Amino acid sequence: MDWKQEAADKLMQYEVRRQSLESIPAEIKRLELDYTALRSSVPDAIPARGSGSRREDAMLTNIVRREELARQLESARAWVALADEGLAALDEEDRLVLDRFYVHRHKGACERLCEELDREKAQVYRRRDRALRRFTLALYGGLES
Repeated sequence: MDWKQEAADKLMQYEVRRQSLESIPAEIKRLELDYTALRSSVPDAIPARGSGSRREDAMLTNIVRREELARQLESARAWVALADEGLAALDEEDRLVLDRFYVHRHKGACERLCEELDREKAQVYRRRDRALRRFTLALYGGLES
């Protein structure tokens, strides 16, 4: 397994995962409101033999979706917490470099960092590699050669 690539991928997904910590609870709340509306509706018909009504099916689907979202929310919380711990182990300059190269990627990130850090391209790339290695070690411990 390429641990450095795994860490880079984690950084590239960081903002989206962080956003999911807000969007998933909002979706769960929306489903809860939908469920309340389903419970108060009038049954649509007498169910056919051996099957439930459309209302019951909609209620069960809603419950299953909320449970799945709750599991995804816990996973996202753990994922973001792990990434936050890895980033916390770095100094401010390392976090800035990883942020520009992976988290908030922009065209010309290296050139921008050269200006901000007053460094040459080769130095910025070395700093990126060092920061990524330190982040990877903070996340996964020892690395295979």
